[in-house]
Amino acid sequence: MTATTGGAVNVDGRPQTPQQWMDFLYSKLQSRVGLFKKYGAYYDGDHQRMLFAQAKYKNAFAGVFEQWNDNFCGLIADSVNERLAIDGFRMTDEPVADKAAREIWQRNFLDAESSSAHLDAMIQGTAYAVVWADEDGEPVISIESAETTVVQYKPGSRRELEAGAKFFYDDWGRAHCTLWLPDGVHKGNPEGLTFTVTESEPNPLQVVPVVPITNRSRLVGEPVSDLATVIPLADAINKVTADALVASEYAAWPQRWVSGLEIVEDANGTPVEPFQVAVDKLLQAEDPNTKWGQFEAADLSNYVDLINMLVQHMASISRIPFHYFLLNGGQAPSGEAITSAEAGLISKTRERMLHFGESWEKVMRLAFLVKHDKARAEAWDAEVMWRDPEHRTEAQHIDALLKLKMLDVPKKQLWADAGYTPQQIERFDAMLEEEAKTDMERVDKYQTQTEKAALHTPAGKPGEAEKAAKAAPQGNAGNAARKSKSAYAKAA
Repeated sequence: MTATTGGAVNVDGRPQTPQQWMDFLYSKLQSRVGLFKKYGAYYDGDHQRMLFAQAKYKNAFAGVFEQWNDNFCGLIADSVNERLAIDGFRMTDEPVADKAAREIWQRNFLDAESSSAHLDAMIQGTAYAVVWADEDGEPVISIESAETTVVQYKPGSRRELEAGAKFFYDDWGRAHCTLWLPDGVHKGNPEGLTFTVTESEPNPLQVVPVVPITNRSRLVGEPVSDLATVIPLADAINKVTADALVASEYAAWPQRWVSGLEIVEDANGTPVEPFQVAVDKLLQAEDPNTKWGQFEAADLSNYVDLINMLVQHMASISRIPFHYFLLNGGQAPSGEAITSAEAGLISKTRERMLHFGESWEKVMRLAFLVKHDKARAEAWDAEVMWRDPEHRTEAQHIDALLKLKMLDVPKKQLWADAGYTPQQIERFDAMLEEEAKTDMERVDKYQTQTEKAALHTPAGKPGEAEKAAKAAPQGNAGNAARKSKSAYAKAA
């Protein structure tokens, strides 16, 4: 047992007081924040730009190429994030999107904020959503970075949280901490090497209101960043590119040489350059034994081939289509070829939907817990309505939907598959009803009296329809008369 500054006894190193939790979570965050910042720097292109083979080349060219870097890390994250969009939630047995959930989503600007959460999760492995209540009791959902927020799971669990905290600086440079525990919420400030709790209040939710939005959760270890496996390749590409630029500076043009020419020196014994080479100059020598020649320029295609190979490896590892990297001449495939080329990217995107969807469902359940909506707060069959991540031509898409209609797929489902949002589908219902009402009013206004009378003719008495069916059709009266006369003659 170890005595702590919080005045309590810490058993087995586990925090017991809010102050101990702040100290523990802060140290846990600091052990990871360097890696998170590294991933962010690679995405932004602020990492080590040019890696030179020798120090003399760095001294000579670092200033020239200081603002240049060949960065594919942003492309790898953005190509997936641009296909991730949430249209709504199903929180009940109703087949349509939940209006209350959509209102919470829009109130918290999550159309845009969710995109930032997905992007940060793919870059750094994790992002966080914090759910709380405002002064009116409405749920407030804030998206937090892994550089400022950290959580601790209960021993033996990968889902239930024991504590969560956010550490941040305000605009005046003052450090703050907000700690969430199941039984309370605490705020504090650092003093020296520890934190001091300045404010505490009960937690009415009785759970830690922080939801990790993880990129790819594993059974053991931390969530994985999409950049972790491609950063070494990005460094190699920058290194080879730097070598190519140095080679272009020194050996990318033909070098001329001359032999058998007397070397002239100045008064200090320094050789004097014999010629001023230019496009309008003619080189000549008096000695007939003088020989002229030139060295071939360096072939930079070897560097290009090596860079293309590294980029191909990066495309294979990241499952990003080759044409995104402008490989193979940058020609984008078409038709069935593009569907095949983007199959890996679509599968990767759907996998992210699976992991992110679980987190967003939990966020929405917490939001309804804030609103005291027990039914939706315990909606374990909730579902995120994702937009289709596959890009297809409009003609192909509509043709496929028309074929689905032949299978009696409901109209609203076809509208959703066509890419219309739940709000648009609701407007479609209202617009169709208004159009039907307008058509009925127009028909009622312009129909003739005869047409209206035909529409309002009362049904006949029972049996009249059968009599009418047995009656001779109009236009056959003459035939009936002839038949009757022939029968009479035979009888006579």
